[in-house]
Amino acid sequence: MQHTDIAIRNLKPPEKGHAYHWDDTGLGIRVSHTGSKTFCVLIASGRRQTIGRYPIVSLADARAEAKKLIAQKTLGKIRPLHTAFGDAAGEFLQDRHATLRPRTHADYTRLLARHFPYGRTSLSAITPRDILTRLNRLPQAERHHAFAVGRAFFKWCVSQHYLNRSPMSDMETPAASKARERVLTTDELRCLCKLVYAPQSHFHRIIGLLIATGQRRGEIARLERSWLKDDVLTVPSHVTKNGRTHAFPIGSQAKAILDGTPHLSDTYYFPAARDRFAGKPATVFNGWGKPKAALDKQLHIPPWTIHDLRRTVSSGMAALGIQQVVVEKLLNHVSGGSQSQIAQVYNVYSYMPEMKNAVEKWEQYLATLLAEGDMYDHP
Repeated sequence: MQHTDIAIRNLKPPEKGHAYHWDDTGLGIRVSHTGSKTFCVLIASGRRQTIGRYPIVSLADARAEAKKLIAQKTLGKIRPLHTAFGDAAGEFLQDRHATLRPRTHADYTRLLARHFPYGRTSLSAITPRDILTRLNRLPQAERHHAFAVGRAFFKWCVSQHYLNRSPMSDMETPAASKARERVLTTDELRCLCKLVYAPQSHFHRIIGLLIATGQRRGEIARLERSWLKDDVLTVPSHVTKNGRTHAFPIGSQAKAILDGTPHLSDTYYFPAARDRFAGKPATVFNGWGKPKAALDKQLHIPPWTIHDLRRTVSSGMAALGIQQVVVEKLLNHVSGGSQSQIAQVYNVYSYMPEMKNAVEKWEQYLATLLAEGDMYDHP
């Protein structure tokens, strides 16, 4: 529709507050409950810029001014007087959707929502002290990640002319957490195996697969049925941490876990329970905290993390005499290790026979552990 003088004069005021009426050019009229009528234009999502009151400002003049403002907005020459944090964060995540891997994009979304809960607060009203107060309450590792995402977001806001200066520009980068060295002992691994290889839930099966394969938890949790063929799992590049397709063999124990997993989704081995019960399209398992805490109550071992299993598998295979280059291939680890950077580029051999032999050795070792001790004999 197009505004006309007759239509504007006939607009009825709302009982309270304001009502907005827009035409297809982007020109709006705000009508208050007192009957006053003001021209405005939409500068950003939920943000309007006033042009002037009708009829002091004529319809023709308002339309010309709106056209100029919309053109300047399109060219990036103007920005709204007020931009809410939530609006900018939504634009930032949408802008990054094409350049970030799905897992990284999900981390950005989570960290911004959890540690920067500014909502409708204006970007210009957020101070460095506000941000530091929130960040300083976080554990070291989480603070480091939240800082990196927040700095990237506010730098993007400057590039989009939402801010003249980032409130995080002069902040020191928090120290990254120290690399963990925790490796489960033989007794600890035995107790854990006996609990998870008598699976009660998706969580138990996932932990069992992590022990059997040494893979990353995010990749195992989102395993798709189509990835398994002839006892070889092929994880596509858009899922792996390093962006490389990873094909690796699985042994009889891992195969038994997958074969025994209830068929709750035609796509995923471990679909999210809340989606199944809500009748929504299946997504993947992501509820780690509660089942991990419940498992710890049964184990009674010193504190450990799920990622410690990957280090335990790597160390255990090395103790069995498996070559480091084979372990790295199996774990899809490309940070250097036993191969030079040149070798990593030019050595495209799959090591599939060697990986298969390594998996068989490792599962034989796990079978020996399972045969020892009692199921309730905790260290």
